[in-house]
Amino acid sequence: MDAFGTSIMLGFSALLGFNQAFVKIVNGGLAPVFQSGLRSLCAFLPVLIYALVVKKRLSVTDGSLTPGLISGLLFCGEFCLLFTALDYTTVARASLFFYIMPFWVAIGAHFLIPEERLTRGRVMGLAIALAGVTYALLSISAVGTDDAWIGDLLCIFASMFWAGIALVARTTRLSRSTPEMQLLYQLAVSAVILIAIAPLFGDLVREVTPTIVAIFAFQVIVVVAIGFVVWFWVLSVYPISNMASFALLTPLFGVLAGWLIFDDQLTLAFVVSLILVGSGIFLINRPQQRGTTS
Repeated sequence: MDAFGTSIMLGFSALLGFNQAFVKIVNGGLAPVFQSGLRSLCAFLPVLIYALVVKKRLSVTDGSLTPGLISGLLFCGEFCLLFTALDYTTVARASLFFYIMPFWVAIGAHFLIPEERLTRGRVMGLAIALAGVTYALLSISAVGTDDAWIGDLLCIFASMFWAGIALVARTTRLSRSTPEMQLLYQLAVSAVILIAIAPLFGDLVREVTPTIVAIFAFQVIVVVAIGFVVWFWVLSVYPISNMASFALLTPLFGVLAGWLIFDDQLTLAFVVSLILVGSGIFLINRPQQRGTTS
Protein backbone atom coordinates (compact mmCIF):
# COMPACT_ATOMS: atom_id res chain seq x y z
CA MET A 1 0.00 0.00 0.00
CA ASP A 2 1.17 3.55 -0.69
CA ALA A 3 1.62 6.21 1.99
CA PHE A 4 -1.91 7.55 1.59
CA GLY A 5 -3.54 4.14 1.89
CA THR A 6 -1.31 3.28 4.84
CA SER A 7 -2.20 6.46 6.72
CA ILE A 8 -5.91 5.90 6.08
CA MET A 9 -5.76 2.33 7.40
CA LEU A 10 -3.71 3.36 10.45
CA GLY A 11 -6.36 5.90 11.39
CA PHE A 12 -9.18 3.47 10.70
CA SER A 13 -7.49 0.76 12.80
CA ALA A 14 -7.23 3.16 15.75
CA LEU A 15 -10.86 4.21 15.30
CA LEU A 16 -12.09 0.62 15.27
CA GLY A 17 -9.88 -0.34 18.20
CA PHE A 18 -11.37 2.35 20.42
CA ASN A 19 -14.86 1.72 19.07
CA GLN A 20 -15.12 -1.48 21.11
CA ALA A 21 -14.85 0.63 24.25
CA PHE A 22 -17.45 3.08 22.91
CA VAL A 23 -19.89 0.23 22.22
CA LYS A 24 -19.44 -1.18 25.72
CA ILE A 25 -20.12 2.24 27.23
CA VAL A 26 -23.30 2.74 25.17
CA ASN A 27 -24.42 -0.78 26.14
CA GLY A 28 -24.99 0.72 29.57
CA GLY A 29 -27.76 2.89 28.13
CA LEU A 30 -29.07 0.95 25.14
CA ALA A 31 -29.47 -2.82 24.81
CA PRO A 32 -26.79 -4.22 22.44
CA VAL A 33 -29.04 -5.41 19.58
CA PHE A 34 -31.19 -2.28 19.76
CA GLN A 35 -28.09 -0.08 19.83
CA SER A 36 -26.75 -1.81 16.74
CA GLY A 37 -30.00 -1.43 14.79
CA LEU A 38 -30.54 2.16 15.91
CA ARG A 39 -27.00 3.04 14.87
CA SER A 40 -27.64 1.67 11.39
CA LEU A 41 -30.95 3.54 11.14
CA CYS A 42 -29.44 6.86 12.21
CA ALA A 43 -26.40 6.46 9.93
CA PHE A 44 -28.46 5.63 6.82
CA LEU A 45 -29.62 9.21 6.17
CA PRO A 46 -26.20 10.93 6.47
CA VAL A 47 -24.64 8.36 4.12
CA LEU A 48 -27.50 8.73 1.63
CA ILE A 49 -27.35 12.55 1.71
CA TYR A 50 -23.57 12.50 1.20
CA ALA A 51 -23.87 10.08 -1.73
CA LEU A 52 -26.52 12.24 -3.39
CA VAL A 53 -24.65 15.50 -2.83
CA VAL A 54 -21.40 14.22 -4.35
CA LYS A 55 -23.38 12.40 -7.05
CA LYS A 56 -22.23 8.87 -6.26
CA ARG A 57 -23.82 6.15 -8.36
CA LEU A 58 -26.60 4.44 -6.39
CA SER A 59 -28.28 1.54 -8.16
CA VAL A 60 -30.01 -1.71 -7.28
CA THR A 61 -30.46 -2.73 -10.92
CA ASP A 62 -26.79 -3.30 -11.75
CA GLY A 63 -26.77 -6.89 -10.50
CA SER A 64 -25.73 -5.92 -6.98
CA LEU A 65 -29.11 -6.37 -5.28
CA THR A 66 -28.76 -10.02 -4.25
CA PRO A 67 -25.14 -9.80 -3.02
CA GLY A 68 -26.04 -6.46 -1.42
CA LEU A 69 -28.82 -8.09 0.59
CA ILE A 70 -26.46 -10.93 1.54
CA SER A 71 -23.90 -8.37 2.67
CA GLY A 72 -26.61 -6.69 4.74
CA LEU A 73 -27.51 -9.97 6.43
CA LEU A 74 -23.84 -10.61 7.23
CA PHE A 75 -23.64 -7.08 8.63
CA CYS A 76 -26.64 -7.87 10.87
CA GLY A 77 -24.97 -10.98 12.21
CA GLU A 78 -21.61 -9.29 12.72
CA PHE A 79 -22.84 -6.44 14.88
CA CYS A 80 -25.60 -8.32 16.67
CA LEU A 81 -22.96 -10.77 17.89
CA LEU A 82 -20.23 -8.20 18.59
CA PHE A 83 -22.40 -5.76 20.54
CA THR A 84 -23.90 -8.59 22.59
CA ALA A 85 -20.43 -10.03 23.24
CA LEU A 86 -19.34 -6.83 24.95
CA ASP A 87 -21.96 -7.44 27.64
CA TYR A 88 -20.03 -10.57 28.61
CA THR A 89 -16.33 -10.08 27.94
CA THR A 90 -13.77 -7.30 28.23
CA VAL A 91 -12.86 -4.82 25.51
CA ALA A 92 -9.34 -6.24 25.35
CA ARG A 93 -10.50 -9.80 24.79
CA ALA A 94 -13.21 -8.72 22.34
CA SER A 95 -10.51 -6.95 20.33
CA LEU A 96 -8.35 -10.07 20.26
CA PHE A 97 -11.10 -12.41 19.08
CA PHE A 98 -13.00 -10.08 16.74
CA TYR A 99 -9.94 -8.95 14.84
CA ILE A 100 -8.83 -12.40 13.81
CA MET A 101 -10.92 -11.53 10.74
CA PRO A 102 -7.87 -11.84 8.40
CA PHE A 103 -7.61 -15.48 9.49
CA TRP A 104 -11.01 -16.21 7.93
CA VAL A 105 -10.37 -13.91 4.96
CA ALA A 106 -7.20 -15.83 4.10
CA ILE A 107 -9.08 -19.13 4.12
CA GLY A 108 -11.97 -17.80 2.08
CA ALA A 109 -9.73 -15.96 -0.40
CA HIS A 110 -7.80 -19.19 -1.04
CA PHE A 111 -10.91 -20.75 -2.54
CA LEU A 112 -12.55 -17.66 -4.05
CA ILE A 113 -9.73 -15.40 -5.28
CA PRO A 114 -7.18 -17.21 -7.52
CA GLU A 115 -4.37 -14.70 -6.98
CA GLU A 116 -4.59 -15.00 -3.19
CA ARG A 117 -3.94 -18.71 -2.70
CA LEU A 118 -2.55 -20.00 0.59
CA THR A 119 1.19 -20.64 0.58
CA ARG A 120 3.22 -22.61 3.11
CA GLY A 121 4.01 -19.37 4.94
CA ARG A 122 0.37 -18.40 5.13
CA VAL A 123 -0.65 -21.86 6.33
CA MET A 124 1.97 -21.53 9.08
CA GLY A 125 0.47 -18.15 9.95
CA LEU A 126 -2.99 -19.70 10.19
CA ALA A 127 -1.68 -22.38 12.53
CA ILE A 128 0.06 -19.84 14.78
CA ALA A 129 -3.00 -17.56 14.91
CA LEU A 130 -5.22 -20.53 15.73
CA ALA A 131 -2.84 -21.53 18.51
CA GLY A 132 -3.07 -18.03 19.95
CA VAL A 133 -6.86 -18.03 19.92
CA THR A 134 -6.99 -21.50 21.47
CA TYR A 135 -4.55 -20.52 24.21
CA ALA A 136 -6.59 -17.40 24.99
CA LEU A 137 -9.78 -19.45 25.30
CA LEU A 138 -8.07 -21.97 27.57
CA SER A 139 -6.86 -19.15 29.84
CA ILE A 140 -10.40 -17.83 30.28
CA SER A 141 -10.19 -18.02 34.09
CA ALA A 142 -7.88 -15.02 34.04
CA VAL A 143 -10.81 -12.79 33.05
CA GLY A 144 -12.56 -13.19 36.38
CA THR A 145 -16.06 -14.01 35.14
CA ASP A 146 -17.65 -17.35 34.33
CA ASP A 147 -19.56 -15.89 31.36
CA ALA A 148 -16.59 -14.35 29.52
CA TRP A 149 -16.27 -17.38 27.25
CA ILE A 150 -19.71 -16.57 25.82
CA GLY A 151 -18.55 -13.13 24.72
CA ASP A 152 -15.30 -14.54 23.35
CA LEU A 153 -17.11 -17.07 21.16
CA LEU A 154 -19.60 -14.46 19.97
CA CYS A 155 -16.67 -12.28 18.87
CA ILE A 156 -15.13 -15.17 16.94
CA PHE A 157 -18.39 -15.76 15.07
CA ALA A 158 -18.74 -12.02 14.48
CA SER A 159 -15.28 -11.99 12.88
CA MET A 160 -16.45 -14.71 10.48
CA PHE A 161 -19.37 -12.55 9.39
CA TRP A 162 -17.02 -9.60 8.88
CA ALA A 163 -14.73 -11.72 6.72
CA GLY A 164 -17.79 -12.81 4.75
CA ILE A 165 -18.63 -9.17 4.01
CA ALA A 166 -15.11 -8.52 2.68
CA LEU A 167 -15.23 -11.60 0.46
CA VAL A 168 -18.71 -10.83 -0.90
CA ALA A 169 -17.58 -7.29 -1.70
CA ARG A 170 -14.62 -8.63 -3.70
CA THR A 171 -16.05 -11.69 -5.43
CA THR A 172 -19.56 -10.68 -6.53
CA ARG A 173 -21.20 -7.96 -8.58
CA LEU A 174 -21.34 -5.93 -5.39
CA SER A 175 -17.76 -4.96 -6.25
CA ARG A 176 -19.22 -2.82 -9.06
CA SER A 177 -21.18 -0.73 -6.56
CA THR A 178 -19.76 2.39 -5.01
CA PRO A 179 -18.62 2.14 -1.37
CA GLU A 180 -21.60 4.27 -0.40
CA MET A 181 -24.05 1.91 -2.08
CA GLN A 182 -22.48 -1.09 -0.38
CA LEU A 183 -22.84 0.59 2.99
CA LEU A 184 -26.43 1.64 2.28
CA TYR A 185 -27.32 -2.00 1.58
CA GLN A 186 -25.88 -2.98 4.95
CA LEU A 187 -27.42 -0.14 6.92
CA ALA A 188 -30.89 -0.61 5.41
CA VAL A 189 -31.02 -4.36 5.97
CA SER A 190 -29.52 -4.25 9.46
CA ALA A 191 -31.69 -1.35 10.63
CA VAL A 192 -34.90 -3.17 9.71
CA ILE A 193 -33.92 -6.60 11.03
CA LEU A 194 -32.05 -5.62 14.19
CA ILE A 195 -34.67 -3.15 15.41
CA ALA A 196 -37.40 -5.70 14.66
CA ILE A 197 -35.74 -8.46 16.71
CA ALA A 198 -34.37 -6.23 19.48
CA PRO A 199 -37.45 -6.66 21.76
CA LEU A 200 -36.77 -10.41 21.82
CA PHE A 201 -33.62 -9.71 23.85
CA GLY A 202 -35.27 -7.78 26.69
CA ASP A 203 -35.65 -4.08 27.50
CA LEU A 204 -34.47 -1.76 24.73
CA VAL A 205 -33.37 1.12 26.98
CA ARG A 206 -31.27 0.76 30.10
CA GLU A 207 -29.93 4.04 31.56
CA VAL A 208 -29.32 6.81 29.01
CA THR A 209 -27.04 9.71 29.95
CA PRO A 210 -25.75 12.73 27.98
CA THR A 211 -22.36 11.03 27.70
CA ILE A 212 -23.93 7.93 26.19
CA VAL A 213 -25.90 10.04 23.70
CA ALA A 214 -22.72 11.89 22.67
CA ILE A 215 -20.74 8.67 22.19
CA PHE A 216 -23.60 7.12 20.23
CA ALA A 217 -23.68 10.18 17.95
CA PHE A 218 -19.93 9.86 17.42
CA GLN A 219 -20.43 6.23 16.38
CA VAL A 220 -23.15 7.16 13.90
CA ILE A 221 -21.29 10.01 12.19
CA VAL A 222 -17.60 9.17 12.50
CA VAL A 223 -17.42 5.38 12.80
CA VAL A 224 -20.26 4.35 10.49
CA ALA A 225 -21.08 7.23 8.13
CA ILE A 226 -17.44 8.18 7.52
CA GLY A 227 -15.28 5.27 8.66
CA PHE A 228 -17.10 2.43 6.90
CA VAL A 229 -17.34 4.35 3.61
CA VAL A 230 -13.58 4.86 3.73
CA TRP A 231 -13.05 1.16 4.53
CA PHE A 232 -15.08 0.06 1.52
CA TRP A 233 -13.17 2.51 -0.67
CA VAL A 234 -9.84 1.07 0.52
CA LEU A 235 -11.21 -2.43 -0.07
CA SER A 236 -12.05 -1.51 -3.66
CA VAL A 237 -8.60 -0.02 -4.40
CA TYR A 238 -6.03 -2.12 -2.54
CA PRO A 239 -5.47 -5.92 -2.41
CA ILE A 240 -7.70 -7.53 0.20
CA SER A 241 -4.80 -9.28 1.97
CA ASN A 242 -2.79 -6.07 2.25
CA MET A 243 -5.81 -4.26 3.66
CA ALA A 244 -6.57 -7.07 6.10
CA SER A 245 -3.02 -7.02 7.44
CA PHE A 246 -3.78 -3.73 9.18
CA ALA A 247 -6.23 -5.65 11.37
CA LEU A 248 -3.05 -6.67 13.22
CA LEU A 249 -2.90 -3.14 14.68
CA THR A 250 -6.57 -2.83 15.63
CA PRO A 251 -6.49 -5.28 18.57
CA LEU A 252 -3.53 -3.34 19.96
CA PHE A 253 -5.59 -0.16 19.90
CA GLY A 254 -8.50 -2.11 21.38
CA VAL A 255 -6.36 -3.43 24.22
CA LEU A 256 -5.09 0.11 24.84
CA ALA A 257 -8.67 1.43 24.94
CA GLY A 258 -9.75 -1.32 27.36
CA TRP A 259 -6.83 -0.58 29.64
CA LEU A 260 -7.31 3.21 29.55
CA ILE A 261 -11.10 3.30 29.91
CA PHE A 262 -12.06 0.10 31.75
CA ASP A 263 -8.78 -0.80 33.43
CA ASP A 264 -8.80 -4.22 31.74
CA GLN A 265 -6.17 -6.50 33.23
CA LEU A 266 -3.51 -7.73 30.83
CA THR A 267 -2.40 -11.15 32.05
CA LEU A 268 0.69 -12.89 30.75
CA ALA A 269 -1.48 -15.51 29.05
CA PHE A 270 -3.44 -12.81 27.24
CA VAL A 271 -0.27 -11.03 26.09
CA VAL A 272 1.16 -14.32 24.77
CA SER A 273 -2.11 -15.00 22.92
CA LEU A 274 -2.05 -11.52 21.39
CA ILE A 275 1.54 -12.01 20.21
CA LEU A 276 0.71 -15.39 18.68
CA VAL A 277 -2.36 -14.08 16.86
CA GLY A 278 -0.50 -11.00 15.66
CA SER A 279 2.43 -13.07 14.42
CA GLY A 280 0.08 -15.43 12.61
CA ILE A 281 -1.77 -12.61 10.89
CA PHE A 282 1.55 -11.07 9.87
CA LEU A 283 2.60 -14.33 8.21
CA ILE A 284 -0.78 -14.68 6.51
CA ASN A 285 -0.50 -11.24 4.95
CA ARG A 286 3.26 -11.04 4.40
CA PRO A 287 3.97 -10.02 0.80
CA GLN A 288 5.15 -13.02 -1.23
CA GLN A 289 8.08 -12.79 -3.61
CA ARG A 290 7.26 -13.52 -7.21
CA GLY A 291 7.85 -17.07 -8.22
CA THR A 292 7.87 -18.45 -4.68
CA THR A 293 5.39 -20.91 -3.22
CA SER A 294 6.43 -20.55 0.39
